[in-house]
Amino acid sequence: MNERRSYLFAFRAVGDFGITIAVPAVVAALAGKWLDTKFASSPKYTIILFTIAFVLTILIVVRKVKRYGKEYQELIK
Repeated sequence: MNERRSYLFAFRAVGDFGITIAVPAVVAALAGKWLDTKFASSPKYTIILFTIAFVLTILIVVRKVKRYGKEYQELIK
């Protein structure tokens, strides 16, 4: 296996997973805070949106793990 290709694959996977995990959490926090402020319901909407973001993140990560697993198998051949 080409060492450069393996490093590029690893960096791409780490970046992809980092974005996949961080973006929904940040969006949920900002939207939840805004909704809680608007409707004076702190922390109800923040908790609801974090829960939704968590579930969606898990589903997306599972799909990406399968995709990266297949791609890695092709890389090591």
